[in-house]
Amino acid sequence: MTTTIDVRSAVVARGLTKVYGEGDAAVHALRGIDVSFATGAFTAIMGPSGSGKSTLMHCLAGLDSVTDGHISIGDVEITQLNDKQLTLLRRERVGFVFQAFNLLPTLTAEQNIRLPLEIAGRQADRALYDQVIDTVGLRDRLKHRPNELSGGQQQRVAVARALISKPQVIFADEPTGNLDSRSGAEVLAFLRRSVRELGQTIVMVTHDPMAASYADRVVFLRDGLLVSELDRPTQQTVLDTLMALEA
Repeated sequence: MTTTIDVRSAVVARGLTKVYGEGDAAVHALRGIDVSFATGAFTAIMGPSGSGKSTLMHCLAGLDSVTDGHISIGDVEITQLNDKQLTLLRRERVGFVFQAFNLLPTLTAEQNIRLPLEIAGRQADRALYDQVIDTVGLRDRLKHRPNELSGGQQQRVAVARALISKPQVIFADEPTGNLDSRSGAEVLAFLRRSVRELGQTIVMVTHDPMAASYADRVVFLRDGLLVSELDRPTQQTVLDTLMALEA
C-alpha cells in the first residue's frame, strides 16, 4: 500500500493502531487514528488517563512499533524502517524533551546542549546556536553543571539540546511535570518562542490545561480514539473539553 504524504505536515499518521498482548489479554491502546501535525506549529495531545496519548507520541516518534497503520516524519515513512534506520532518523530529524531532564551531571550546560551534535559528528551552526541560547535565556549559565541550575533552567538546557540540531519535530512528554508553576510557565514560553522565532514544530503530551493553552492546537484522545480538537486553546476551553470527555 502506498501512502500519500502531506509535505506541509511535519508528522502524519494514518490508520494508526497499537495493540498490546493477544487474545483476551489484548489491550487496544490506539484504534485507527488519523492525525497530522502542521510544520512550524505547537500542538498538544491530551486525554484522560489511559486514553493512549503517551502511546501515540511514542509511536509517532519511532520509540514504539505500531500494530497497523502508517506514520511519516517529513517525507519518510518511518513504519517501513528497520531499527538502525529508525535510530538514524531519530538522531537527525527528531528532538526529545522529557519530564525528567536527562542531563549528564558531569557536563556543563553548554556541553549537554552540544552533546547530540557531538554524538552525530556534526558541528553546531554558530548562528543557530546563538539564536537558541538567546531564545532559552541561558547565556550566563552555560558553564554551570546541572546541580548548579534550578529545575526550570535544567529543562531549558534540555529544550536547547533538542533545538540545536534543528530537528523536523520535537516531541515533548510532560515537559513541565517536574517543575513548579513558575518554572513550568518559563519552559512553556520558551517552547512557544522556539515555534514563533525558530519555526520549530513541537508535539507535546500534557495533562495540564494551562500547559496546553500555550499550544496553537490541542487534540484530544479517549479510549484510543481521536475524539476532539481545539484551535487557539485557552485554559478554560481545554478544561471544558476534558470535563466533557470524562463525563
